[in-house]
Amino acid sequence: MFPLVAPSAVIELSFDPVVTIGGANVRLETLGVAAAIFLGLVVAALVARRTSVDPSQPPDAPGTEPGDRNHLRGDDLLYIAVAAIPGAVVAGRLGYALIHLDYYGANTAALFEVGAGGFQLSLGVVGGILTASIVASLLGAPLGRWMHALALPLLLALAAGKAAMMLGGTGQGQRSDVSWATVYLGPGPWGSLAPALPAHPSQGYEALATVVVMLVVMWFLAFDAFKGRRGGVLFFGLGLWAVARALVAVTWRDPQVVGPLRMDQVISIVIACVSFALMATMGSVSVVRGRRAPSGTAGAGSTSATGPGGVAWPDPESRPRI
Repeated sequence: MFPLVAPSAVIELSFDPVVTIGGANVRLETLGVAAAIFLGLVVAALVARRTSVDPSQPPDAPGTEPGDRNHLRGDDLLYIAVAAIPGAVVAGRLGYALIHLDYYGANTAALFEVGAGGFQLSLGVVGGILTASIVASLLGAPLGRWMHALALPLLLALAAGKAAMMLGGTGQGQRSDVSWATVYLGPGPWGSLAPALPAHPSQGYEALATVVVMLVVMWFLAFDAFKGRRGGVLFFGLGLWAVARALVAVTWRDPQVVGPLRMDQVISIVIACVSFALMATMGSVSVVRGRRAPSGTAGAGSTSATGPGGVAWPDPESRPRI
């Protein structure tokens, strides 16, 4: 279906980027990105079932409710995933406006026309994490444990999503004559301008770079570098990913705005600095806000607190399970 021809100069990709499903035309790239998100959610659910809320007990130990177990709850993952959407949309749109500041500065109303233009990925990821964290905190979910569990699934979804962009020719970099430069042949429609001209496969670079970041994070996890499991690993992975993205952006077509840096690189550098600072903070300040620990335990998983006058605040465990 996807014939590849590798002449001496470039790699030619010639296939139809649109398929018909049930009478509707759907881009392969869209299907690929949807599959990447689904894969990330499935892996996150599997990791959640193996992540203890109370570290002193195994994941299959009895929980606080009949039939419940001492692992992260699947319904929390559903809420977290849905809550990430508004933050990702708003922040991603603002990031896109920063990249095209001249246009949106003169056409402010166009910023709200979400059907035109696009979204910037790294700020979208940050915005999604922010709104998901707020909702998780309101639910009384163990936020630090969730951050620890979602680090690798998030990176996996980002890597697979970038790889899926190659199915639509989106994200092609600058023109290049390197032997692995790619060209897209045929009528398309393709996601980049001048797809028939040899260019850096920047979307492929970022996918590979994100896989490398995943391997680095896995290496640190194998040595239990984040013993507190308070969320530091998520910021570590996010910071490394932002650095990798800034390096790959050297091959992008965006104009330089601050010296040799493109706006997306500036955003990535800021995200990396903030992420590493938060990672260091996680080493001393817990962000775990879990439900009541299983019977007979106390400490990290407890959310009960005594307010002024000795009044005990209600426990969010009363929220019904679904």
